[in-house]
Amino acid sequence: MAVRTVSIVVAAVIALAAVIGWDWSVFATIGTSMPVSGWVALVLGVGFTILVGGGLMFLVFYSSRHGYDDAVGRREPSDDSGDGGEEPGAR
Repeated sequence: MAVRTVSIVVAAVIALAAVIGWDWSVFATIGTSMPVSGWVALVLGVGFTILVGGGLMFLVFYSSRHGYDDAVGRREPSDDSGDGGEEPGAR
C-alpha cells in the first residue's frame, strides 16, 4: 500500500475513535448509557451511509472513465426542425 493510503486510513480510524470516545464521555457525564439498540442503530446508520457514499463515488469514477460524461452538455445538430423536413418558403 502507498504511504498516502495508509495515512488516510489511519487518520480515519483515529477520527472514528475520537468520535466514539467523545460519545462515550458525553453519555458518562450525563449519567446514562446508550442502550444496545442505540449502538446497533448508530453502527448500521454509519455503515449504510458509507456504503451509499462509496457506491456513488464508484459510479462517478466509472461513468467518467468509460466516457458516459463526454457527451453531456454537447448538442448534436439535428436534421429535424419540427416542420416535416421542409425548408421555410419551399412551398
